[in-house]
Amino acid sequence: MSIRHLRIFLTVCECNNSITRAAKKLYMTQPSVSVAIQELEKYYGINLFDRISRRLYLTEAGRQFLEYAQRIFALLDDMEKGIRNWDTIGVLRTGASITIGSQFMPSYVEAFSGMYPDAEVQVFIGTSHQLEQKILNNELDFALVERPVRESSLIEEPYMEDSLAVIAPARQPYYPGRILKKEELSGQKFLLREHGSGTREVFEEVMAKEEISIKPIWEAMSTTALVNAVIHGLGIAVVPRRMVSGPLEKKLVYPLEIEGIEFKRCFYIVHHKDKLLTRTFQEFIDLCRCYELDYPLPKYNGLF
Repeated sequence: MSIRHLRIFLTVCECNNSITRAAKKLYMTQPSVSVAIQELEKYYGINLFDRISRRLYLTEAGRQFLEYAQRIFALLDDMEKGIRNWDTIGVLRTGASITIGSQFMPSYVEAFSGMYPDAEVQVFIGTSHQLEQKILNNELDFALVERPVRESSLIEEPYMEDSLAVIAPARQPYYPGRILKKEELSGQKFLLREHGSGTREVFEEVMAKEEISIKPIWEAMSTTALVNAVIHGLGIAVVPRRMVSGPLEKKLVYPLEIEGIEFKRCFYIVHHKDKLLTRTFQEFIDLCRCYELDYPLPKYNGLF
């Protein structure tokens, strides 16, 4: 089967399995798109879609075929970019989860641009799920995330250790270094990151291991929002330790300890297992791995 057939199939999938929308996007007629899909199915002897009530639904074979098609086009895209930019540093498409993107990514890009002023670094900041999907769709070369990935097509490599801090309002009944017993946790007003964030997943994994049930009164995608809520006395929060060094130094919030519990994790570099590791890619990754050794630790400059 030709690349043209694969591109038509991918476009149908990208258009929510709609022949009509795919035909419009490809500037083709609907019958031509339908014939191309039928030819693929006949060639491989499988049904790529179930046809139910005039709608298409990917079969299990169709989902596997989609993964192969995505990998093929990702490799073709890599070849196109690599050959066309063989003698230049080229374009680097990277992404980061919200915590890494807020604190570290600006410093990484600044340092890399100083080393390679001709490089163009394109950055996307989003959730781990969004980043994984963009890597699978070859919209990103790699991403920096706060938790292990779930997709078998992706490779993860830990590159930095991190820890979370429990912070409380700078007022009674809290005081610096106060140690909470485990049985006191369920009575606290917790302010947490949203479901799906790396910080939230680490917290919930530890709580599940300790068989402690926590229902937060406040959830936010912004660490700054959580810190401000703590400052105003609304409860306690679990946030990346590096991101609250400023408020802790200014005594706007107090650090707490939980008896017998630590919140530790790693940051990960993630890329597709079929990704060609170009010179640009390797140079940026090496910078991320060695950043804390070669550069001052960046301080989060968010508003509190």
